[in-house]
Amino acid sequence: MRVILADDAVVVREGIARLLAENGVEVLGQVETGEQLVQLVADDPPDVAVVDIRMPPTFTNEGLVAAQAIRDAFPNVGTMVLSQYVDVEYALKLVTGTSERVGYLLKDRVTNVNEFVDALQRVAAGGTVVEPSLVAELVAVPAARDPLGELTPRERQVLVLIAQGKTDRGIANELFVTRKTVEAHVRSILRKLELPPDAGENRRVHAVLAFLGATGAAIRAT
Repeated sequence: MRVILADDAVVVREGIARLLAENGVEVLGQVETGEQLVQLVADDPPDVAVVDIRMPPTFTNEGLVAAQAIRDAFPNVGTMVLSQYVDVEYALKLVTGTSERVGYLLKDRVTNVNEFVDALQRVAAGGTVVEPSLVAELVAVPAARDPLGELTPRERQVLVLIAQGKTDRGIANELFVTRKTVEAHVRSILRKLELPPDAGENRRVHAVLAFLGATGAAIRAT
């Protein structure tokens, strides 16, 4: 897997590069601005561009803007946006715009290198990775039309674990239930969210995205 890193903090950027290199990930380059990232991706497209959400010159949403530009111009390049803390508005703009090759994680997740590399691999393969604490925060937000209103507490737990990218077996281990029980919960979640019964794992991603989109709309309306 080949990645490009964008972060204005040199120590953070080089630290991530070293951890990735030690775990078999090729770091093609490092830059400190969103504009430099887009140019480097254009010169040699990686599998994933890893970008800090806040970079020069305004330290607001430059990383988000760069990620969107990359997705528009290079749809086969995954984008993994890292943030110091959960920013609901920016995260929703990122992950509800597409269901392929996109991720949003807190920088704290990088410290667990195996999980971070696994997340990058899932994004590179066409998947979506959503910061679990974002999902947990949105679950706790009351909404005028709660897209999770029909879900049981256990089904909500399963949905949060789906957002983490866990398999049915992983969810079963986490909740100390059987895999068949998890499969039943997943089927119930998909039915209650009224998702069409088409191809496999994509429905799991759309279950999370449907929830994020609906909840985010409710938040913006308050």
